[in-house]
Amino acid sequence: MENISSPLCVFFGFICVKMHLFGACILSFCFMMVNATVSKSFRDCGQFFYMQTAPSGIGGTSLKRICQKYADKLRYATLYDSSLRLPLYSAYIFKKSDGKRRADTPWMYEPQLVSEGEGSNMKVLPMTDTSPLIEDSQTVLEDYIDAVEYRRVALNPDQHQSDPDDKSSTYTLTNVVPLITDFLETSWNPYLDTIRRRLNNFCHGKSYIVTGITVSGATVRRDNRDRLSIPKHIWMGYCCPQFDRNSPYEVRFMFPSYGGYALNGQADNNVVEVPVKKLETFLRSQSGANDDMTIFYKDCVSENTIRKKRRDVSSVALQTV
Repeated sequence: MENISSPLCVFFGFICVKMHLFGACILSFCFMMVNATVSKSFRDCGQFFYMQTAPSGIGGTSLKRICQKYADKLRYATLYDSSLRLPLYSAYIFKKSDGKRRADTPWMYEPQLVSEGEGSNMKVLPMTDTSPLIEDSQTVLEDYIDAVEYRRVALNPDQHQSDPDDKSSTYTLTNVVPLITDFLETSWNPYLDTIRRRLNNFCHGKSYIVTGITVSGATVRRDNRDRLSIPKHIWMGYCCPQFDRNSPYEVRFMFPSYGGYALNGQADNNVVEVPVKKLETFLRSQSGANDDMTIFYKDCVSENTIRKKRRDVSSVALQTV
């Protein structure tokens, strides 16, 4: 018998093909959304901010929000100014560590700053002959050749991470700023270690850290072009809602939150430790920050305080029964 498709079968076959194509498009769209690590919001990596809330009031010319992804896992968040080729801050969760650094990780770059169609994992930078497309979108290793006074410094430092892959993920140039070598060795690195030991010993829960910079306008040129933007200050704030209430007073007043800032210079570059509100006041006095600039949601509320308020409310309720 001759196999002839009826008009009805043809009609439903057409519908099935259309539905299949529509479903494939939806899946493709979802796949693209899940793999987008550079966007206009931190929606996909809000877990790295206290109460899922990013700092507010930090301005820039061409801001990109990067959910830093390494080995198929989101590691931290970075606010990146692509016009300056400079991260304005990185936000991460501190992990208790021994402070040792990795020495075997190559420097990487963010492919989705080059093209939205690129993969979502950070990629290793070529040692030579870097693509012009990469150079146009971000800082590259060649930009540091003539920056003899400066060192590459991660805003999310590997000393504040414990997992090997988390450590490796900090070695992307979208997480790096140039700091004066002497300032780094005498002031900033010792401060990072002080914070590491403080949080290791006295923070009992998650500790949210935001490390950022203020912009100076100074640059290091390469091939007659302004390539490497130099920060004026570097700053850090931490938020540890659950901490040791029995810690010595000399550290207890630095919880649940505290901060510090320093001049990226050859002199007068000691780190000044201050409450987060004073840090915010200082940052508002610098260019690039708005009057409503805040680092942590509601200035980082202590879980100890929340529990006390709940106990007080429960006590009042029982007394009125």
